[in-house]
Amino acid sequence: MSTRKALMVGAVAYDPKVIPIWDIIRDYYQKNDFPIDYVLFSNYEAQVDSLLNGFIDIAWNTNVAYVRIQRLLEGKAKALAMRDTDIGFTSKIIARTDKGISSLADLKGKRLALGSADSGQAAILPYHYVKQSGIDPETDLTLLRFNLDVGKHGDTGTSELEVVRALKQGEADAGAIGESTWIRLLEQGQVNTDEIRSVWTSPGYSHCNFTALPNLDDTLAQRFTDLLFAMDPTEPDIRKMMEMEGLNEWVRAEGAGLDGYRVLFEAMQDQKL
Repeated sequence: MSTRKALMVGAVAYDPKVIPIWDIIRDYYQKNDFPIDYVLFSNYEAQVDSLLNGFIDIAWNTNVAYVRIQRLLEGKAKALAMRDTDIGFTSKIIARTDKGISSLADLKGKRLALGSADSGQAAILPYHYVKQSGIDPETDLTLLRFNLDVGKHGDTGTSELEVVRALKQGEADAGAIGESTWIRLLEQGQVNTDEIRSVWTSPGYSHCNFTALPNLDDTLAQRFTDLLFAMDPTEPDIRKMMEMEGLNEWVRAEGAGLDGYRVLFEAMQDQKL
């Protein structure tokens, strides 16, 4: 076993499954003679601070946390890797079928429910795209915001479930949620599509990534990512971890993956976030 000091990775404890996910990842790295350990944070702002001050070496970040770090580091942070499911992520506007909404243009004068203010998929980007379509969300809409689990950047999904509840109970005419939440609700039979339907899907954008400071040793960064990409999904523990973490494979943060953050940089700047 290597005597090298363990590389410290940060993650946010948005769900009890985070602990078994990271226990499996830590054990995998130790078996491969590359010790890492992990620290769990209650919110992404604390994790961002801990990366910036060197308490952790790598952060498993949401897209919002990544944008904030890049802003503070003038774009010099390293994005090391992502899940395959972090590329081409989309948001949906869903609407009650009795409100005559079939496009973004039909939202004018309506009540739009948004998820947590720090959720890229359920608030920041839907607001941005609605505004880009020519509707002023502040004057042309009545906004209902469900700011639940703030600090977790929408990871818990709680605010998105509140958006759906508001539509079901007639408190809102339309609402914004992540496509993955919509698919899950349909699969579980929790939405009657005769009453609520999807009326708009956003262009694809990027979600989470492993972020490091620019001074992280290149050799360590390379070894960390090489082992990440070498994970074998046919191994039971790795398969279990991937299912819990919602991925099929780890991929490099490059090309389309990195390009997918541009719209969030624009949206957060415009919304002064």
